[in-house]
Amino acid sequence: MSKKDKPLFNKVLIANRGEIALRIIRACREMGIGSVAVHSTADANSMAVRLADESVCIGPPQSKDSYLNIPAILTAAAVTGADAIHPGYGFLSENAEFARMIEEHGFTFIGPRPEHIDSMGDKVVAKQTVKALGLPVVPGSDGAVESVADGIAFCREAGFPILIKAASGGGGKGMQVVREESKFEEAFTTARREALANFGDDTVYIEKFLEKPRHIEIQVFGDKYGNAIHLGERDCSIQRRHQKLVEEAPSPCLTEDERNAIGSLAADVIRKMGYVGAGTIEFLYEGGQFFFMEMNTRIQVEHPVTEMITGIDLIAEQIRIAAGKKLRLNKENIRLRGHAIEVRINAEDPDTFIPSPGKITQFHAPGGLGVRFDSAIYGGYSIPPYYDSMVGKLIVHARNREEAIRRLRRAIVETVIDGIKTTLPLHYWITEQEEFLKGDYDIHWLEKKLAEKALKAAIKKS
Repeated sequence: MSKKDKPLFNKVLIANRGEIALRIIRACREMGIGSVAVHSTADANSMAVRLADESVCIGPPQSKDSYLNIPAILTAAAVTGADAIHPGYGFLSENAEFARMIEEHGFTFIGPRPEHIDSMGDKVVAKQTVKALGLPVVPGSDGAVESVADGIAFCREAGFPILIKAASGGGGKGMQVVREESKFEEAFTTARREALANFGDDTVYIEKFLEKPRHIEIQVFGDKYGNAIHLGERDCSIQRRHQKLVEEAPSPCLTEDERNAIGSLAADVIRKMGYVGAGTIEFLYEGGQFFFMEMNTRIQVEHPVTEMITGIDLIAEQIRIAAGKKLRLNKENIRLRGHAIEVRINAEDPDTFIPSPGKITQFHAPGGLGVRFDSAIYGGYSIPPYYDSMVGKLIVHARNREEAIRRLRRAIVETVIDGIKTTLPLHYWITEQEEFLKGDYDIHWLEKKLAEKALKAAIKKS
């Protein structure tokens, strides 16, 4: 291998599991980089372990003893001779202390600087930071709300409804909607209790509650040379309990001018921050206005949607930037082509959403033009009950949204995952709904539709 072709790293350890671990292994192999998969005892037979160049068991099934076990992960990196660590998403991907310890032990963290993980991880600090840099924010408290009295005073001034949010939160945990003053104290107490239980921090703040917003996020990249770009938006408005289920790009509700304006603004903000690596700036969009919600300092579950419309390998770009390379991308060479939709396939009952771990007796992945299936499952594989229920992502790409929806339906029908229940029937049902076909939905739409569906089923049964 010539000096020009020398790999950016010799070996990358993936501090994660499931489909994202497999996704990173694939990128490493195409770049000529060795890969190390760490795993719990429950994941000993996982596809990531099978396909990585090396694997190391780092503990028992529980996440705290394995995928969140920093000493075990660092030890695995040392004994295998890895020179970089990719955190994927979830687990330790937004843990600033983990990023610091990686660098202190002589490895390269494939992600942003710890100080940016810290500042964007605290929702109050993040909001204050981006507001100072020019991003519009949802009207809300200036900082943390310490008491019921302070919270009620703010609500009387701002007006109801309001949303109480955990400062260190995510995934809908530690969030409470309050529509009248008499309900505030109970909601405030509940939000703080949930925040402490899930994030070890009971700090909360308050925002105005938007009634019918879209969830629009901008994929951004920055390098250490001051270059920053955006790769368009993703519409992630189809959610249940604040968990994304369907993502698409471009958003059916934005104009080209809106897309360019908010994308350029997001890129300008990370340039001013000196942000390095991949990130996603998330907004609520209502009435033609964008309001900053949060920034995720990692690769997103839904990154394949952007890859499909840009043709750019985002994981490879993460690795290049972490190795100190300049962004190869600029506004002139980024082209958004066609339409992409992703559905998250969870091992859950499609009606009750009760988890359905177990053995997959038969599996067949969909195929054909414009179809991508990101998953680490296979026939005979047993879904462990210890982790997130997502077992795969089905992504389609076509010339326009109408063709993408038809392709998605076809691919859903082709997908066979027997032995467990999955949310595939739910996704097919979503594609049949008039509002989805028109692109006319918001973050509350799916829960309302599911409530109507359950009511009709109950009436029919009675």
